[in-house]
Amino acid sequence: MSLCAECFHQGDHTGHDFNMFRSQAGGACDCGDSNVMRESGFCRRHQIKSSSNIPCVPKDLLMMSEFVLPRFILCLIQYLREGYNEPAADVPSEKDLNKVLQLLEPQISFLEDLTKMGGAMRSVLTQVLTNQQNYKDLTSDLGENACAKKSHEKYLIALKSSGLTYPEDKLVYGIQEPSAGTSTLAVQGFAGATGTLGQLDSSDEEDQDGSQGLGKRKRVKLSSSAKDQSIMDVLKHKSFLEELLFWTIKYEFPQKMVTFLLNMLPDQEYKVAFTKTFVQHYAFIMKTLKKSHESDTMSNRIVHISVQLFSNEELARQVTEECQLLDIMVTVLLYMMESCLIKSELQDEENSLHVVVNCGEALLKNNTYWPLVSDFINILSHQSVAKKFLEDHGLLVTWMNFVSFFQGMNLNKRELNEHVEFESQTYYAAFAAELEACAQPMWGLLSHCKVRETQEYTRNVVRYCLEALQDWFDAINFVDEPAPNQVTFHLPLHRYYAMFLSKAVKCQELDLDSILPDQEMLMKLMIHPLQIQASLAEIHSNMWVRNGLQIKGQAMTYVQSHFCNSMIDPDIYLLQVCASRLDPDYFISSVFERFKVVDLLTMASQHQNTVLDAEHERSMLEGALTFLVILLSLRLHLGMSDDEILRAEMVAQLCMNDRTHSSLLDLIPENPNPKSGIIPGSYSFESVLSAVADFKAPVFEPGGSMQQGMYTPKAEVWDQEFDPVMVILRTVYRRDVQSAMDRYTAFLKQSGKFPGNPWPPYKKRTALHSSYKGLMRLLHCKTLHIVLFTLLYKILNDHQNLSEHVLCMVLYLIELGLENSADEESDEETSVCGPERCHDSWFPGSNLVSNMRHFINYVRVRVPETAPEVKRDSPASTSSDSLGSLQSSRRPKVLQRENSGTAQVFSLVAERRKKFQEIINRSSNEANQVVRPKTSNKWSAPGSVPQLTTAILEIKESILSLLIKLHHKLSGKQNSYYPPWLDDIEILIQPEIPKYSHGDGITAVERILLKAALQSRMNKRIIEEICRKVTPPVPPKKVTTAEKKTLDKEERRQKARERQQKLLAEFASRQKSFMETAMDVDSPENDIPMEITTAEPQLSEAVYDCVICGQSGPSSEDRPTGLVVLLQASSVLGQCRDNLEPKKLPITEEEQIYPWDTCAAVHDVRLSLLQRYFKDSSCLLAVSIGWEGGVYVQTCGHTLHIDCHKSYMESLRNDQVLQGFSVDKGEFTCPLCRQFANSVLPCYPGSNMENNLWQRHSNKSIPDLIKEVEELQGRPGAFPVSISSETNLSKEMESVMKDIKNTTQKKYRDYSKTPGSPDNDFLFMYSVARTNLELELIHRGGNLCSGGASTAGKRSCLNQLFHVLALHMRLYSIDSEFNPWRKLTQLEEMNSQLGNEEQQPEVPILYHDVTSLLLIQILMMPQPLHKDHFTCIVKVLFTLLYTQALAALSVKCNEEDRSAWKHTGALKKNPCDAEKSYKGLLSFVISELSKGKLYHEEGAQECAMVSPIAWSPESMEKYLQDFCLPFLRITSLLQHHLFGEDLPSCQEEEEFSVLSSCLGLLPTFYQTEHPFISASCLDWPVPAFDIIAQWCSEINSFTERHAEQGKALLIQESRWKLPHLLQLPENYNTIFQYYHRKTCSVCTKVPKDPAVCLVCGTFVCLKGLCCKQQSYCECVLHSQNCGAGTGIFLLINASVIIIIRGHRFCLWGSVYLDAHGEEDRDLRRGKPLYICKERYKVLEQQWISHTFDHINKRWGPHYNGL
Repeated sequence: MSLCAECFHQGDHTGHDFNMFRSQAGGACDCGDSNVMRESGFCRRHQIKSSSNIPCVPKDLLMMSEFVLPRFILCLIQYLREGYNEPAADVPSEKDLNKVLQLLEPQISFLEDLTKMGGAMRSVLTQVLTNQQNYKDLTSDLGENACAKKSHEKYLIALKSSGLTYPEDKLVYGIQEPSAGTSTLAVQGFAGATGTLGQLDSSDEEDQDGSQGLGKRKRVKLSSSAKDQSIMDVLKHKSFLEELLFWTIKYEFPQKMVTFLLNMLPDQEYKVAFTKTFVQHYAFIMKTLKKSHESDTMSNRIVHISVQLFSNEELARQVTEECQLLDIMVTVLLYMMESCLIKSELQDEENSLHVVVNCGEALLKNNTYWPLVSDFINILSHQSVAKKFLEDHGLLVTWMNFVSFFQGMNLNKRELNEHVEFESQTYYAAFAAELEACAQPMWGLLSHCKVRETQEYTRNVVRYCLEALQDWFDAINFVDEPAPNQVTFHLPLHRYYAMFLSKAVKCQELDLDSILPDQEMLMKLMIHPLQIQASLAEIHSNMWVRNGLQIKGQAMTYVQSHFCNSMIDPDIYLLQVCASRLDPDYFISSVFERFKVVDLLTMASQHQNTVLDAEHERSMLEGALTFLVILLSLRLHLGMSDDEILRAEMVAQLCMNDRTHSSLLDLIPENPNPKSGIIPGSYSFESVLSAVADFKAPVFEPGGSMQQGMYTPKAEVWDQEFDPVMVILRTVYRRDVQSAMDRYTAFLKQSGKFPGNPWPPYKKRTALHSSYKGLMRLLHCKTLHIVLFTLLYKILNDHQNLSEHVLCMVLYLIELGLENSADEESDEETSVCGPERCHDSWFPGSNLVSNMRHFINYVRVRVPETAPEVKRDSPASTSSDSLGSLQSSRRPKVLQRENSGTAQVFSLVAERRKKFQEIINRSSNEANQVVRPKTSNKWSAPGSVPQLTTAILEIKESILSLLIKLHHKLSGKQNSYYPPWLDDIEILIQPEIPKYSHGDGITAVERILLKAALQSRMNKRIIEEICRKVTPPVPPKKVTTAEKKTLDKEERRQKARERQQKLLAEFASRQKSFMETAMDVDSPENDIPMEITTAEPQLSEAVYDCVICGQSGPSSEDRPTGLVVLLQASSVLGQCRDNLEPKKLPITEEEQIYPWDTCAAVHDVRLSLLQRYFKDSSCLLAVSIGWEGGVYVQTCGHTLHIDCHKSYMESLRNDQVLQGFSVDKGEFTCPLCRQFANSVLPCYPGSNMENNLWQRHSNKSIPDLIKEVEELQGRPGAFPVSISSETNLSKEMESVMKDIKNTTQKKYRDYSKTPGSPDNDFLFMYSVARTNLELELIHRGGNLCSGGASTAGKRSCLNQLFHVLALHMRLYSIDSEFNPWRKLTQLEEMNSQLGNEEQQPEVPILYHDVTSLLLIQILMMPQPLHKDHFTCIVKVLFTLLYTQALAALSVKCNEEDRSAWKHTGALKKNPCDAEKSYKGLLSFVISELSKGKLYHEEGAQECAMVSPIAWSPESMEKYLQDFCLPFLRITSLLQHHLFGEDLPSCQEEEEFSVLSSCLGLLPTFYQTEHPFISASCLDWPVPAFDIIAQWCSEINSFTERHAEQGKALLIQESRWKLPHLLQLPENYNTIFQYYHRKTCSVCTKVPKDPAVCLVCGTFVCLKGLCCKQQSYCECVLHSQNCGAGTGIFLLINASVIIIIRGHRFCLWGSVYLDAHGEEDRDLRRGKPLYICKERYKVLEQQWISHTFDHINKRWGPHYNGL
């Protein structure tokens, strides 16, 4: 059921599970259709409609349309006829067709609009389209109309060329009513009845005859019958609707037409008529589809229509009954597949009569059959239709025929000599075809066979399935041996048979034996599935390696989650059924023979394997044993309930790896039919998931890689439910088994259950369904016991090619046997058993429990003459390593056993042969034929069979004694096993002991011995006896050497392992320390500070390490060293706002974001205001720029010689394999830590000693220092590096300055009215210093309360940056007549003011930005700076700042307050006090400013601006402190960087006093004062009232003319809050709904890829060509304007965030996750998404700290195309 977004949001769907998807090709909304959903679920609009009575439409309203529409549609059809030309030479002229369609666009759109007018209009249209009389009149009344005649002829030609016949004799138009049905024609050589589909008048006999004709088909071409012909070739149009659909198909389903036809569906009458018409044209549609070149698009559109028609059960049933829908579908499917059949090469290539589909054909490769199969599955989901199908024997026969086309397709032949030249990739087409065309219809049918009443259906399917299988065996000439080196993974007939059997037993309570065939058929049935299992082992053993990678791909796909329950599961189930019914010895020996390891199963230490290379033996033996374990312990179809299966599947997947919710849904094989009830996502899925797993919320790693929400198994699941067998069955990659075992090991270590390397645990199984009890006989057959005995013996004696895995599986099988033993054994009866009873076989009986204790004394083996056994006289066990062979399985003659009773000889193959003869009971000559294939030396070169001779080995062991010795061997100690029940008799009573449930081989052996003792008293006694014999019964010397050998080996291994561990640990710790110093961007707290600025007093020069050449040394003028830096333009500062209310992303039309309150905007306004009224050059010194597009410099802290860097860049340039950076732009990665960088900042040469000299406090007075500062500023030559002489260092400094300038765009550098003026550069340079200081302040959280040499300190390059900037600043001399320093420290004569009336005045000093002044003063000083001079400059500037604060405060308050303060301050005019009390100063400022017009013109509108709060002394003090704090913070930071002093930490409320004392503003005796008064920091260089009067007079002269602006400029807003990204809504859907239909403001279209900027909320088109400007797409352009080259965009249709940084971009990830903590990139899964605040915080953090380049690794160039 699908709803449009509108109806979905209008309805109430709380608590429902739903997926949102964007339909690419339109669709139909089901809201309002009560066939599909309950009325309670309708949206508000549809609920109203269904309830109220709709009034009738007056007839005369519709008359016009009834008259016009038939002619309109006729006209449309004639256009379509005219426009269609048969494509020449099978190349459809798509251009021509599209032209016609473009011409008809308005007409079809008109029809589409009519359908939207509502029910009344739709019913008129239905009338017109379905009225046969109308059609007849309008199309037959041709008269003299030549045009109409021509169009009719074209129509007939089109019909004919489509291979369709028009049921008429002559091509004359004029319908003969009655004879139309009976007239016959021979078209294309077929004689067929011409009954059209609408009224099939062929008789029943013909029908039956037809289906038989189909049934007999075993050749490559269908024997077409009359009925088949009429389905495929006859069409007769009787109404406009029919012909309209015909042309829709001819034109390959134009989108507009499809939409029109679908929009009409709400009209019930039309729906029925259209469905019938669609079915009538069904064959024709599929023919057209097959020829189409755009089959993908066409498929989608066909399914869009058919899914609407066939999903409705009532309608589907109706057309099935009236129009033979099922017949049509099956016939059309057969017809489609017929075109690509080839002869099968399976088994008997020459004589095979079987045909299979060719997977290389386009039809299969491109999935062209998909719409047909999808419709077929759709209609089979309706019970009434499926029942019809299952009851119709003819249809079932035809269907099995169809399925047999896929049986044995895509045959693989093993390449034995050279590698295959061309690796065909057709295998995926084969798997897809079997899944879609065979398995899914099968699941559909199975879903209707759930109850007893449906037994008959199952019997039908099974019957025809077996017939088809028998036919198949005959067709490929199969006797009893599969052809060697061939495998096909496709056996759909076997799987149909298996799945219906399973269903019959599980749900329908059918007796299994009643639907099983005879033994011979069962033997044949098991061969091919078994062949697949053996081939899987061969493929994993690299025996098929010459066939290329694709064969591995097939092995993986076969077990992959979407295929496994339609492929490997039915195969294993079928083998389980065969095993439960066939002779167990025969089955076991077949398995070992198929896996080619028969020759390995000999007691001899050497053997000859004629069919397998030695290197593959081990893995094939492991494969055979693992297969047996799976076969015997898997219960998927043998008794597990659906919930148990789901739980087992889930546990297996979670044990391999932690999984996300969506990957679990994907990995758990669902029942492919959605109506089966067990759908992932259903209630049971969620409840099982919460029972077995814990949710791990999404976390971040410091590297910035983002985790998804994961599910991890609970502890008790590891403890009790971890099932290695299930894991092995479900792993696509072998490494996943290892991963599961590693996780299991880790769990056991962690929980302290087992410290070592554990073995896979043994898990109890669900009880077997009684029908399959026979399966357990496999565990109790002599053949298996002999194999187990032999393998234990070989492992004990260290024969080659055996592994721990083999031992593990052997023990597993023994344990399975003990768990499932028959309880009939009585101890007394077996006690008599002795060698005399066992002359014909190894073991007395078939019960494992008794056979375990049976001693075997001598064994006769056939060995090569070279074997060591031959040369000795006395039988002895050997541990020699050479090859040997049991009985050569290639010999036809079975060795006669001697009756001496001393030795047994056993041949698996001979046993199997004998059993096969017994079962088949054929005549003797036939029997010879059966054995024949074995004798031919097909697989080994002639004469390679070695000379064999018989040797007799003395064994004297039983399985029990072997197990006990094995225990000794595994533990490495003699007599390590001691029966536990001798100490604690309790053990025998309650056997489930937790200590045995986890452990290694030793634990497994102990557990088995305990179980054996439990099962029988005899076993218990024998175990005790064996343990009493102190020495084992093999010659001690031999054993000790062997054991010593293994012990030595073990010890050596252990030591090697420890050594390796040590090395690894050392390596890891080194790596860790390197990572901490070099890589870690996010948590630099644990860094080792680089030697850049050295705070400790040392008397040496600063020494730098070059990370390229590795040398250390000082930076010199000739060979300067530089810091690796990244320069980037940044507008982060500009995004600060002055209020705390967060900005939200707009999600309605009303919400818009205006950027007028950002820091950047405010500074812009201020500068332009100043430039309007004052001299340009002085304006450019009064402010800082760089709030937008400021240059931020950051370093990783590594240094290198600048000449080394140049050669490094050269080598990068020559290296072609470049990652995401551009060397031409100077970009590179730091050679040591690989951090992204683009420039090198030269380190200024100088000793640290100097630094310390400068830091000593001298006791000069303030006036002296002021003089010194002024003198030093005036001396340009005071720089140690003389600027005249070009040294390497000064060149580098110049080039880095160029880099800094080029980092940002011109518009962010040039603010002067005269372009290129030096003042501009001057402004830019000190602003770079400002930007970096301000950003560091923001990184510290906006204040300095945390103190400390913070994170940035260690990585800061401010010191070096200052040197570079200072060098360049001193090239410009400040206008000497206007040096701000003089204005600050000297009183001027008044008359100088009057001279410059004519030109624009200088900016009054009170309008200057004090922080900018500080930077100008400091950068104008010769470097390195003296600490005293620094403090002096700060003190002087603080007086100015304080005065500004007072002036601003005076403007902020109202008239009464002002006069009151003026008055109170005037009383205290004692100059000494007043200079340090804000009250006195304030009253003076007010009285001075009152002389001008600043306070005048306070009209009514002014009062509104003034805050109504009453000012108390506390609030005034707070205001003054807040005003001064930003300056103090920046100054403290600067002092920290220049002089390396640590910052003190403090509480927020005492920040002012702490910083001011740290800067030396606050004399010590004031520091203890309480409450603290900011004025006590003042230190006036000249009498306060005089200098204030001078400053105020400048303002007064300005406010004479511009009082308004004067006031605005005084109030500087300095309290900026930290920058933030926009606040996003909780639910992603709110963003999606608003933006995905929003039109772009530039091009007014709805963008294909809409995006929104998360910094400012601008809506942009991603990649939109419509909004391109000068080859820049809109996102790139916006990133330059909004973030100076950094853009953060949310892609609306993908929920992903994309970062643009300069010329590169990267996908960052998503900040919206679903309820399970997962991203949904591209909104593919369509689950509701919610904001993940932690992720958004990380994104914001990376934006503020400018670390996108370092943390995100996957960058690529965007070529301005985003």
